[in-house]
Amino acid sequence: MLYRELAERGWHGGYSTLQDWARHELHQPRRTPQPPPAPASTRQVTGWLTRRPSSLTEDQHQQLKAILDDCPELAVAHHLIRDFADMLTQQTGVLLPAWIDEALTANLPGITGFARGLTGDLEAVAAGLTLRWSSGGTEGAVNRIKKIKRQLYGRADFTLLRKMILLA
Repeated sequence: MLYRELAERGWHGGYSTLQDWARHELHQPRRTPQPPPAPASTRQVTGWLTRRPSSLTEDQHQQLKAILDDCPELAVAHHLIRDFADMLTQQTGVLLPAWIDEALTANLPGITGFARGLTGDLEAVAAGLTLRWSSGGTEGAVNRIKKIKRQLYGRADFTLLRKMILLA
């Protein structure tokens, strides 16, 4: 039947050629089309925006570039995030007022609120981004003591708290 229909449509091949083709096609595994790759999740994109560019793979760079090309607001946010990260890593707090002005001008909800909050104590934040000294160790010790105190709340007196802090 297929041979007759093909012959009516002008095919000049022989019956054995059609038979060979059909045998070959029927014994080939079915090729299912590959589904398109799933779009990047919000968590993935956030990671790409906040990580060092050198830690991204080439594929991640390309996906991020496509996303930033599609969304100009996200491209502005990426620029502001990178600039702030550079201030943190290179200790260039002197650039903070210009960054805050740029962030306020961008009018992006999360970043604008963050920038507005930095203006509350601009000198301290600029010093934190400029000076190499840090109170991180002291803050860590205080938090550890508070945790121990909360664990012992109402169960022991000051002597036990003192021993636990000194032994920890």
